[in-house]
Parts: sequence; C-alpha cells; structure tokens
Amino acid sequence: MSGLRKLLLALLVALLPSLACAADLTVTAANVAKFTGATTDHGTAGETITAGQPVYIDATDSGRLKRCDANAGLANSQCVGIALHASSAGQPLTYLVSGEINPGATVTVGTVYVVSANAGGIAPVSDLASGWYTTILGVGTASNKIYVSLVKSGVQVP
Repeated sequence: MSGLRKLLLALLVALLPSLACAADLTVTAANVAKFTGATTDHGTAGETITAGQPVYIDATDSGRLKRCDANAGLANSQCVGIALHASSAGQPLTYLVSGEINPGATVTVGTVYVVSANAGGIAPVSDLASGWYTTILGVGTASNKIYVSLVKSGVQVP
C-alpha cells in the first residue's frame, strides 16, 4: 500500500469515531413526565432550566440547581436528577432522582445515556469524548423511557 493510502486510511480510522457520534436527545419539554414509582426531589433553580434537562447542585451558589455540563468541570457534571418542569432562577424546581422518565424525546432501547457537554443536554454514551466527566443518567427501556439510575463516576475521559 502506498504511503498516501496508508495516511488516508489512518485519517479515516481516526475520524470514524467522531463521525459515528449521535447528537443529544431533542427534547420536547411538554412531553417530559415521570412514571409511577419514580423518586423526586425539590430545590431552587439557579438559572433558567427547561423540563428534561439534567441538573446539579451548585455549592458555590447557595445550593441552587443548575444545568449539568460534562466538560465544564467535575462539579458541573455531578447530576442529581432530571428537571420535570421549567423554572427560572430563584424559583422552585422538582426533579426526578430515580425511576422511569419520559425524557420528552425518542430514545433507543438498551442505550446508556450520559450528561452531555452541552449544558442541560442528554447524550448517548457513544458521544463521550476527551475531557468529559462521565455521569451516567440511565438506560433506554422503551422508545419514550429512560430508567434513571445515576452514576456520578467523577472520571474524566482522557
């Protein structure tokens, strides 16, 4: 194989993982709902939050809830749940801690979902990239359900 072909093949192999990545779930906030038996908690929003967005507790802002972000630092990735309704800064927010949720989006059965690098986003595990802190949200159990069982690993993808 010529040097140019080897170079092109190596480039293609290096780019394939990024080309295969799926996008964050496209959430329709009005469709976000918890299922029977789900566990919820309450807090105060520290910014504008939309239904279906993963949230974390910001210890530097009086424990207010903010949108998770996998590449904005360890604290920002430590999800405590998924918002069940919209809220503005300083307003009450209820979020799902565990159990089944309709995330307001179509999900793939068997796919593991994680906190995205887009603030408030939910991404398939295949999207994990260098620099992201890995926080597992749950697993798709039906086309409209994620079984939420949070795993805050604290591990950053190298």
